[in-house]
Amino acid sequence: MKPDLKFLNVFEDKYLKTTQGRGVFLAGVTLGYIARLQVDSNNDVHNSPLFKQMHFGRITVRDLKKQLSRIPELIKAYHLKYPGYLQELANEAGIMILEGGGQELSIDGNFAFTVGFANASYFFWNKIYSNEGIQEEESIDEESQE
Repeated sequence: MKPDLKFLNVFEDKYLKTTQGRGVFLAGVTLGYIARLQVDSNNDVHNSPLFKQMHFGRITVRDLKKQLSRIPELIKAYHLKYPGYLQELANEAGIMILEGGGQELSIDGNFAFTVGFANASYFFWNKIYSNEGIQEEESIDEESQE
């Protein structure tokens, strides 16, 4: 269940070469996927409660930490699929953000977050958990993820 993050090495962007940049990007993927699960559709993601709380283009480190700290609560409240995967990816993102020094996100950070958020399903299933043998539509219970 450990996320496969090797794909991050192919990015040439200077910000994504930093530990914090990778954490911000993964936070975008995690939160973006949660937003999709809240509404059960990629097409309706703009209607999800989490999407409405995002200040795209103006996200601060404080905002990011606040949203990441709410993930266990969101998983429980919305009975989200793939809780183990979501929590593990959020943990990785949080550790990277902490190790990265906590500089404000600036344009580069907001861009990395938004790209991760907007392409969350793709990165979640085709890059990070592609070797898990699970289809996105399949529902699995928490016990089978451990």
